[in-house]
Amino acid sequence: MNLNGKCIILTGTASGIGRSLLEQLLLYDLKVLAVDKEEQPWISDNPKVIPYKCDISKKKNMDQLFEFAVNELGVIDIFIGNAGFAYYEKITMEDWDRIEKIFCTNVFSSIYAAEKMLRLNRDRKYMIAFTASTMVEFPIPGYALYTATKCALDGFVKAYRHEMGNNGKLLMVYPISTKTQFFKTAGNTRPIEWPMQSPEQVAKAIIRGIQKEKSCIYPSKIYSWGRILSTAIPLISKLYMKKESIELENWHKSSLHSLE
Repeated sequence: MNLNGKCIILTGTASGIGRSLLEQLLLYDLKVLAVDKEEQPWISDNPKVIPYKCDISKKKNMDQLFEFAVNELGVIDIFIGNAGFAYYEKITMEDWDRIEKIFCTNVFSSIYAAEKMLRLNRDRKYMIAFTASTMVEFPIPGYALYTATKCALDGFVKAYRHEMGNNGKLLMVYPISTKTQFFKTAGNTRPIEWPMQSPEQVAKAIIRGIQKEKSCIYPSKIYSWGRILSTAIPLISKLYMKKESIELENWHKSSLHSLE
Protein backbone atom coordinates (compact mmCIF):
# COMPACT_ATOMS: atom_id res chain seq x y z
CA MET A 1 0.00 0.00 0.00
CA ASN A 2 1.24 3.45 -0.91
CA LEU A 3 1.15 5.64 2.21
CA ASN A 4 1.11 8.93 0.36
CA GLY A 5 -2.29 10.58 0.40
CA LYS A 6 -3.66 8.28 3.11
CA CYS A 7 -5.67 9.32 6.18
CA ILE A 8 -4.68 7.38 9.29
CA ILE A 9 -5.78 6.92 12.90
CA LEU A 10 -2.89 5.89 15.16
CA THR A 11 -3.43 5.19 18.87
CA GLY A 12 -0.88 5.27 21.67
CA THR A 13 1.24 8.06 20.19
CA ALA A 14 2.49 9.81 23.34
CA SER A 15 5.53 7.56 23.72
CA GLY A 16 7.24 4.33 22.73
CA ILE A 17 6.33 2.45 19.57
CA GLY A 18 3.41 4.78 18.82
CA ARG A 19 5.53 7.91 18.96
CA SER A 20 8.27 6.36 16.81
CA LEU A 21 5.67 5.15 14.34
CA LEU A 22 4.13 8.61 14.10
CA GLU A 23 7.57 10.09 13.39
CA GLN A 24 8.07 7.55 10.58
CA LEU A 25 4.62 8.16 9.11
CA LEU A 26 5.20 11.91 8.96
CA LEU A 27 7.99 11.29 6.44
CA TYR A 28 5.19 10.67 3.94
CA ASP A 29 2.56 12.95 2.42
CA LEU A 30 -0.42 11.91 4.55
CA LYS A 31 -2.69 12.89 7.46
CA VAL A 32 -2.55 11.30 10.92
CA LEU A 33 -4.95 11.57 13.83
CA ALA A 34 -2.56 10.95 16.75
CA VAL A 35 -4.55 9.48 19.64
CA ASP A 36 -3.45 9.07 23.25
CA LYS A 37 -4.98 9.43 26.71
CA GLU A 38 -2.08 11.73 27.66
CA GLU A 39 -1.35 15.23 26.40
CA GLN A 40 1.16 15.37 23.54
CA PRO A 41 2.94 18.72 23.82
CA TRP A 42 5.83 17.46 21.71
CA ILE A 43 3.62 17.48 18.60
CA SER A 44 4.27 20.76 16.84
CA ASP A 45 1.96 22.57 14.44
CA ASN A 46 2.66 20.01 11.74
CA PRO A 47 -0.17 20.21 9.20
CA LYS A 48 0.08 16.44 8.71
CA VAL A 49 -0.88 15.53 12.28
CA ILE A 50 -3.89 16.20 14.52
CA PRO A 51 -3.39 15.34 18.22
CA TYR A 52 -6.45 13.88 19.91
CA LYS A 53 -6.75 13.09 23.63
CA CYS A 54 -8.85 10.00 24.26
CA ASP A 55 -9.18 7.06 26.64
CA ILE A 56 -9.99 4.28 24.18
CA SER A 57 -11.17 1.88 26.90
CA LYS A 58 -14.66 3.42 26.81
CA LYS A 59 -17.21 2.87 24.02
CA LYS A 60 -18.45 6.47 24.16
CA ASN A 61 -14.92 7.75 23.60
CA MET A 62 -14.37 5.41 20.64
CA ASP A 63 -17.60 6.61 19.04
CA GLN A 64 -16.51 10.21 19.50
CA LEU A 65 -13.04 9.42 18.14
CA PHE A 66 -14.37 8.00 14.88
CA GLU A 67 -16.91 10.78 14.50
CA PHE A 68 -14.14 13.35 14.94
CA ALA A 69 -11.87 11.48 12.53
CA VAL A 70 -14.48 11.37 9.78
CA ASN A 71 -15.24 15.08 10.23
CA GLU A 72 -11.55 16.04 10.15
CA LEU A 73 -10.14 13.56 7.64
CA GLY A 74 -13.14 12.73 5.48
CA VAL A 75 -12.13 9.07 5.20
CA ILE A 76 -10.05 6.66 7.26
CA ASP A 77 -7.77 4.56 5.06
CA ILE A 78 -5.74 2.95 7.85
CA PHE A 79 -6.41 2.32 11.53
CA ILE A 80 -3.34 1.39 13.59
CA GLY A 81 -4.28 0.13 17.06
CA ASN A 82 -1.09 0.44 19.07
CA ALA A 83 -2.33 1.61 22.48
CA GLY A 84 -2.16 -0.92 25.28
CA PHE A 85 -0.65 -1.68 28.67
CA ALA A 86 0.37 -4.56 30.90
CA TYR A 87 0.49 -5.66 34.51
CA TYR A 88 3.52 -7.50 35.80
CA GLU A 89 2.31 -9.47 38.77
CA LYS A 90 1.79 -12.79 40.45
CA ILE A 91 -1.97 -13.19 40.60
CA THR A 92 -2.96 -14.07 44.16
CA MET A 93 -6.46 -12.58 44.49
CA GLU A 94 -9.55 -12.26 42.29
CA ASP A 95 -10.06 -8.76 40.84
CA TRP A 96 -12.82 -8.29 38.25
CA ASP A 97 -12.17 -4.58 37.74
CA ARG A 98 -8.48 -5.19 37.01
CA ILE A 99 -9.34 -7.81 34.40
CA GLU A 100 -11.99 -5.61 32.81
CA LYS A 101 -9.69 -2.59 32.61
CA ILE A 102 -6.95 -4.32 30.63
CA PHE A 103 -9.38 -6.12 28.31
CA CYS A 104 -11.27 -2.91 27.55
CA THR A 105 -8.06 -1.17 26.47
CA ASN A 106 -6.16 -4.02 24.81
CA VAL A 107 -9.00 -6.01 23.24
CA PHE A 108 -12.44 -4.41 23.18
CA SER A 109 -11.28 -1.10 21.69
CA SER A 110 -9.43 -2.88 18.87
CA ILE A 111 -12.29 -5.19 17.95
CA TYR A 112 -14.73 -2.27 18.07
CA ALA A 113 -12.40 -0.24 15.82
CA ALA A 114 -12.32 -3.11 13.30
CA GLU A 115 -16.11 -3.12 13.22
CA LYS A 116 -16.14 0.65 12.75
CA MET A 117 -13.65 0.44 9.87
CA LEU A 118 -15.77 -2.17 8.10
CA ARG A 119 -18.89 -0.01 8.30
CA LEU A 120 -17.08 3.10 7.10
CA ASN A 121 -15.27 1.40 4.22
CA ARG A 122 -17.68 -1.13 2.73
CA ASP A 123 -17.09 0.08 -0.82
CA ARG A 124 -13.40 1.05 -0.65
CA LYS A 125 -10.01 -0.42 0.21
CA TYR A 126 -8.80 -0.03 3.79
CA MET A 127 -6.28 -1.45 6.22
CA ILE A 128 -6.11 -2.23 9.94
CA ALA A 129 -2.94 -2.97 11.91
CA PHE A 130 -2.84 -4.11 15.54
CA THR A 131 0.14 -4.37 17.86
CA ALA A 132 0.12 -7.79 19.51
CA SER A 133 3.14 -9.39 21.20
CA THR A 134 5.40 -12.40 20.87
CA MET A 135 3.85 -13.46 24.19
CA VAL A 136 1.05 -14.86 22.02
CA GLU A 137 3.49 -17.66 21.19
CA PHE A 138 5.78 -17.50 24.24
CA PRO A 139 3.73 -16.37 27.27
CA ILE A 140 6.01 -15.11 30.04
CA PRO A 141 5.18 -15.69 33.73
CA GLY A 142 4.04 -12.44 35.34
CA TYR A 143 2.12 -11.35 32.25
CA ALA A 144 -0.84 -13.71 32.44
CA LEU A 145 -3.51 -11.04 31.93
CA TYR A 146 -1.55 -9.15 29.29
CA THR A 147 -0.92 -12.40 27.40
CA ALA A 148 -4.62 -13.25 27.65
CA THR A 149 -5.54 -9.94 25.99
CA LYS A 150 -3.08 -10.40 23.14
CA CYS A 151 -4.12 -14.03 22.57
CA ALA A 152 -7.76 -12.91 22.46
CA LEU A 153 -6.95 -10.24 19.88
CA ASP A 154 -4.82 -12.68 17.89
CA GLY A 155 -7.65 -15.21 17.77
CA PHE A 156 -10.11 -12.55 16.67
CA VAL A 157 -7.83 -11.43 13.85
CA LYS A 158 -7.21 -14.95 12.53
CA ALA A 159 -10.94 -15.56 12.20
CA TYR A 160 -12.02 -12.05 11.22
CA ARG A 161 -9.62 -11.91 8.26
CA HIS A 162 -11.94 -14.40 6.54
CA GLU A 163 -15.05 -12.37 7.35
CA MET A 164 -14.09 -8.81 6.43
CA GLY A 165 -14.17 -9.24 2.64
CA ASN A 166 -11.71 -8.38 -0.09
CA ASN A 167 -11.67 -4.62 0.58
CA GLY A 168 -10.00 -4.92 3.97
CA LYS A 169 -6.47 -5.94 4.98
CA LEU A 170 -5.66 -6.84 8.59
CA LEU A 171 -2.07 -6.86 9.85
CA MET A 172 -0.75 -8.11 13.18
CA VAL A 173 2.55 -6.93 14.66
CA TYR A 174 4.45 -9.17 17.10
CA PRO A 175 7.18 -7.16 18.87
CA ILE A 176 9.53 -8.63 21.43
CA SER A 177 10.39 -6.62 24.58
CA THR A 178 10.84 -3.01 23.48
CA LYS A 179 12.65 -0.13 25.21
CA THR A 180 9.60 1.97 26.06
CA GLN A 181 7.51 3.14 29.04
CA PHE A 182 5.72 -0.22 28.81
CA PHE A 183 7.79 -1.76 31.61
CA LYS A 184 7.45 1.27 33.87
CA THR A 185 3.68 0.97 33.55
CA ALA A 186 3.73 -2.78 34.11
CA GLY A 187 5.86 -2.55 37.26
CA ASN A 188 8.73 -0.21 38.09
CA THR A 189 11.02 -2.78 39.69
CA ARG A 190 10.28 -5.78 37.51
CA PRO A 191 13.08 -7.68 35.70
CA ILE A 192 13.55 -6.84 32.03
CA GLU A 193 13.45 -9.67 29.49
CA TRP A 194 16.12 -10.35 26.92
CA PRO A 195 16.38 -9.72 24.02
CA MET A 196 15.13 -6.18 23.55
CA GLN A 197 14.67 -3.92 20.55
CA SER A 198 14.19 -0.20 20.04
CA PRO A 199 10.82 1.37 19.23
CA GLU A 200 12.39 2.72 16.05
CA GLN A 201 13.07 -0.84 14.87
CA VAL A 202 9.45 -1.80 15.45
CA ALA A 203 8.11 1.34 13.78
CA LYS A 204 10.18 0.82 10.63
CA ALA A 205 9.10 -2.83 10.47
CA ILE A 206 5.45 -1.77 10.72
CA ILE A 207 5.88 0.76 7.89
CA ARG A 208 7.46 -1.93 5.67
CA GLY A 209 4.70 -4.36 6.58
CA ILE A 210 1.97 -1.87 5.70
CA GLN A 211 3.62 -1.04 2.38
CA LYS A 212 3.97 -4.74 1.51
CA GLU A 213 0.54 -5.57 2.99
CA LYS A 214 1.90 -8.37 5.14
CA SER A 215 -0.46 -10.32 7.37
CA CYS A 216 2.10 -10.82 10.13
CA ILE A 217 5.00 -8.56 11.07
CA TYR A 218 7.87 -9.82 13.25
CA PRO A 219 10.22 -6.84 13.83
CA SER A 220 12.93 -8.90 15.58
CA LYS A 221 15.23 -11.15 13.53
CA ILE A 222 16.52 -12.63 16.81
CA TYR A 223 13.00 -13.76 17.67
CA SER A 224 12.48 -15.23 14.20
CA TRP A 225 15.58 -17.36 14.62
CA GLY A 226 14.60 -18.17 18.20
CA ARG A 227 11.25 -19.56 17.05
CA ILE A 228 13.02 -21.96 14.73
CA LEU A 229 15.56 -22.97 17.36
CA SER A 230 12.98 -23.51 20.13
CA THR A 231 10.88 -25.65 17.78
CA ALA A 232 13.90 -27.81 16.99
CA ILE A 233 15.01 -27.92 20.65
CA PRO A 234 11.93 -27.61 22.94
CA LEU A 235 14.14 -27.71 26.04
CA ILE A 236 15.23 -24.13 25.29
CA SER A 237 11.69 -22.81 25.81
CA LYS A 238 11.25 -24.83 29.01
CA LEU A 239 14.51 -23.49 30.47
CA TYR A 240 13.59 -19.91 29.52
CA MET A 241 10.17 -20.21 31.17
CA LYS A 242 11.76 -21.70 34.28
CA LYS A 243 14.14 -18.75 34.50
CA GLU A 244 11.27 -16.28 34.14
CA SER A 245 9.23 -18.12 36.79
CA ILE A 246 12.09 -17.85 39.27
CA GLU A 247 12.52 -14.13 38.51
CA LEU A 248 8.79 -13.56 39.02
CA GLU A 249 8.83 -15.36 42.36
CA ASN A 250 11.86 -13.37 43.54
CA TRP A 251 10.29 -10.11 42.36
CA HIS A 252 7.03 -10.97 44.12
CA LYS A 253 8.79 -11.73 47.40
CA SER A 254 10.85 -8.53 47.25
CA SER A 255 7.71 -6.49 46.50
CA LEU A 256 5.95 -7.96 49.52
CA HIS A 257 9.02 -7.29 51.65
CA SER A 258 9.14 -3.63 50.56
CA LEU A 259 5.51 -3.19 51.70
CA GLU A 260 6.22 -4.46 55.20
